Amino acid sequence: MSRIKNTFAALAAQGKKGLIPFITAGDPNPEQTVEFMHALAKGGADVIELGVPFSDPMADGPVIQRSSERALERGMTLKRVLADVARFRQTDNKTPVVLMGYANPIERMGANAFAQAAREAGVDGVLVVDYPPEEAVEFGETMRAAGIDPIFLLAPTSTDERVAAVGKIASGYVYYVSLKGVTGAANLDVSSIASKIPAIKSHVPLPVGVGFGIRDAQTARAVAEVADAVVIGSRLVQLLEEAPPDTAAASLTSFIAEIRQALDAK
Repeated sequence: MSRIKNTFAALAAQGKKGLIPFITAGDPNPEQTVEFMHALAKGGADVIELGVPFSDPMADGPVIQRSSERALERGMTLKRVLADVARFRQTDNKTPVVLMGYANPIERMGANAFAQAAREAGVDGVLVVDYPPEEAVEFGETMRAAGIDPIFLLAPTSTDERVAAVGKIASGYVYYVSLKGVTGAANLDVSSIASKIPAIKSHVPLPVGVGFGIRDAQTARAVAEVADAVVIGSRLVQLLEEAPPDTAAASLTSFIAEIRQALDAK
């Protein structure tokens, strides 16, 4: 059983909802990425989504776009991201790590080479934004053969056919984009999310994490009422953008602990 599956099984047994924070690897300082990952785990993260910087992050809003630009300027690469995961694993063998990014860096490395390197580093899941499920069957098989969960996005505009296609090849969990737009948007509608999740679960026998637009404890708690997990990204990236380097990790832990407390108070 994968770390991701174990984590969600443990959460379900405790009647809890998952907390999945996202940060961009290498931002704002490549030397602090592993420190930030540990800070998230300390605060109560159940799964860590680690963004792989890319020059054209089409699904991301300006906050995460800037973080990718900063990380690339500082020399962050896919290989360095994998090295950071391996360093994280030296002292944390429990918290699942999901790489979230775009196809180009993986295509350049080659799917088989990437799968092997990711497995050796200790990666648990991969979410490639621009791999549609209809074209990712072979990629999904390659990831699963390496013990890595292929994770896919679903959106308010996803058809029943698209949801069913994801259900056939996804594992770990699925990431439901809560709104039409890019990361960091603010027009979150919890009732709309609640109406969509049963249709997703009818095709996809996996936990559903919801992200895009969750920025505080109140919103996270509301979303957790209808989802299996909440994903928070842009707000954390913004926090790191603004925090002094010497207090950034503590700020991450404090913020995540606040969200964790709100979720557990359900």
